[in-house]
Amino acid sequence: MAHSKLYGRRLPPMVVMGVSGSGKSTIGSLLSESLQVPYVEGDELHSESGQQKMAEGVVLDDADREAWLQRVGQQLLQKYDDGTSVVLACSALKRSYRDKLAEYVAQTVFIHLEGDRDVIAARLSQREHAYMPAGLLDSQIKTLEALADDECSIVVDIDQSPQDVVRDIEEQLVTVTDTSAHSPDGH
Repeated sequence: MAHSKLYGRRLPPMVVMGVSGSGKSTIGSLLSESLQVPYVEGDELHSESGQQKMAEGVVLDDADREAWLQRVGQQLLQKYDDGTSVVLACSALKRSYRDKLAEYVAQTVFIHLEGDRDVIAARLSQREHAYMPAGLLDSQIKTLEALADDECSIVVDIDQSPQDVVRDIEEQLVTVTDTSAHSPDGH
């Protein structure tokens, strides 16, 4: 159940971000259910060739990600234009990727699921992903650029139950939406 202070608010689009194995899909779907907004799995927006490269253990470069980021941004904008919100799982590892997504909807909140490498590696060892082998974890950690103070963001420690992660996000979302509602540019 969503935090009571979030009822009646127009929530901004939310991108649940982080490296593979941080729990983006799990947390994203739980958060969308709690907030009663649609959930979009960003991995499903990758091109077939991008999915194939990742399945082969090849790291996607910025050119590979360009059309994918456009599809992700269009999903954010479509839901926002419809007057609803969305929770979208997307790695969003680089600042340039997040900037591109924020061009679609400036109010987008980036929710970074942060965790210790060993915790994430242990999770990856216990799951199978169609096109994201565990061997890409170190390249993702190397690529990850920390959120900056000027980004509309929430950071949550994943070394807790999924329900506690969602509760933590919702508590921080109250503050973020209070702050963005009072800033001149809405972000």
